[in-house]
Amino acid sequence: MEIAVLAYDGVFDSGLAAVLDVIEGANAMREHLPQPPPAWRLTTVGFRRTVRTGAGHAVTTVPAARAAAAADLLLVPALAERRPDALVEHVSGPASSAVRRLVADTRDRGTPVASACTGTFLLAEAGILDGRRATTSWWLAPTFRLRYPAVTVDETRMVTTSDGVTTAGAAFGHVDLALAIVRMSSPALADLVARYLVVDERPSQSAYTIPSALAQADPVVAAFEQWVRLHLAGPVSMGAAARALGVSERTLQRTVRRTLGTSPVRFVQDLRVEQASHLLRTTDLSLEAIARKVGYEHANTLRILLRERTGSTAGALRAR
Repeated sequence: MEIAVLAYDGVFDSGLAAVLDVIEGANAMREHLPQPPPAWRLTTVGFRRTVRTGAGHAVTTVPAARAAAAADLLLVPALAERRPDALVEHVSGPASSAVRRLVADTRDRGTPVASACTGTFLLAEAGILDGRRATTSWWLAPTFRLRYPAVTVDETRMVTTSDGVTTAGAAFGHVDLALAIVRMSSPALADLVARYLVVDERPSQSAYTIPSALAQADPVVAAFEQWVRLHLAGPVSMGAAARALGVSERTLQRTVRRTLGTSPVRFVQDLRVEQASHLLRTTDLSLEAIARKVGYEHANTLRILLRERTGSTAGALRAR
């Protein structure tokens, strides 16, 4: 399988290195299997002979257009930019026009495309995510959702594949992306590589999400988040919250869903799970006492939510 890995000015160093290291590691470990899959041939491509990464390192490339045309997969690592406004300005501006054209042309030929973290914005800006499911960095999801309404974004997923386009989550989601590519040919080899690299399976980003960071994308949602935290131990009424914020209940519902892609009730549950996880890690309180502190009468309700949202049991969270 021919994989063209795009290196461009400002590319995220760790993202570029991670996909190269994981897939080359898979090549090196193929012979450990009784029935090894075909090797992957990696080519680092770019628009100039030498490009500069986000950290200023020089990377030598081969011409992108020719190599991508012959590839079975175009892999676009992230841009080294974490500020939402600056990210959108860059991916939509002239500095990334060549990347957008390459991505669009590659997909028009029917060649699969993959990216992770901020690189998913380049794919969305090129138009290849419209009508598809995708994931992105959890903390950039509100910006992504507002700018690309034609994309069905699920930031809780670590890796998502939809109609030939694979996207992965934040920063070191590049490792998960590369393992997913290996897994498409050989699940056994992907498991072997993960064991050698000491990479745990991470199907979801939910355990890493900080609800308060997401809420800052909109002033109404930010105010709602602060109000909920003050009332976390008791029943949370959407009507009371809306009145306290000076908006209608319908406006509150609509604004939360537009910004976070979820309902106010689910967002309240996320805040309760976050606080409960913190108390499990930092106190000796029983699960029953913690449940009451975050608004649940029965500990089992909290126990189920913890497993659903974090992928861990209460005992495992306490052990951390």
